[in-house]
Amino acid sequence: MAGKGKGKSPPKGPGGGQRMMRVRVKTAAKRTTSSARWLERQLNDPYVVAAKREGFRSRAAYKLLEMDDKYRLLKPGQRVVDLGAAPGGWSQIAADRVKSIDGRGQVVAIDYLGMEALPGVEIVELDFNDPEAETRLKSLMRDGGADIVLSDMAAPTVGHAKTDHMRIMALAESAAHFARDVLAPGGAFVCKVLQGGAEKELLDFLKTSFAVVRHVKPPASRSDSAELYVVATGFRTAK
Repeated sequence: MAGKGKGKSPPKGPGGGQRMMRVRVKTAAKRTTSSARWLERQLNDPYVVAAKREGFRSRAAYKLLEMDDKYRLLKPGQRVVDLGAAPGGWSQIAADRVKSIDGRGQVVAIDYLGMEALPGVEIVELDFNDPEAETRLKSLMRDGGADIVLSDMAAPTVGHAKTDHMRIMALAESAAHFARDVLAPGGAFVCKVLQGGAEKELLDFLKTSFAVVRHVKPPASRSDSAELYVVATGFRTAK
């Protein structure tokens, strides 16, 4: 992992104790007001700053770090599938914590977007919704199964809240069915969802196969976002 000595754990959050100087962005000739606001938020986001400093590929790495620190999901030697992995923030954390960099665990990442190579990560450049995706992933996994399935997948937004909610929930449901198909007993599933009502069906589905199902909003998830994560642990055969 970039910026880390061998065997060291990644940082638990964007600490450092230094106060950030706020950056203001003006609209330019080719920059809309909304894009200026987005850029200003990025430049002033402590998680974005910390990710660059620590060598993580995205601020999203901290979301997985915070959930893993609390629920102890990732352990050395485990097999992990990372769905919608680009640009690789979650895969970086998983590879470090299951020790796939040292050949003990395994991390297989899939995304239709291009993704630069990562130590300890096998990358599949393919849309998860492709009919061949599940077979391809299983063929790469040791013994054809996984101990943890991670999904930070998100469909492109269209600006209509209900439509955006339904699109991301469709991805979450696909990920959940895949997890139930490949997880070993005792396995875990972590998946991004959006608040909006339809997530209840997903939770009910997961409760048939997991001992514990939680809704989690890690500190790194922006407070003004409808984003939540489902953390399901203790996988068992469906009733």
